[in-house]
Amino acid sequence: MYLALSYDHRLIDGRESVGFLVTIKELLEDPTRLLLDV
Repeated sequence: MYLALSYDHRLIDGRESVGFLVTIKELLEDPTRLLLDV
């Protein structure tokens, strides 16, 4: 599955955007974490 994110580099640092995508990836790989809020 391909997931992309578009953002303005003037407002958001690349580190935050990558961290957000990593979190989304982890939640998609293990949906029980999302349901249990772990």
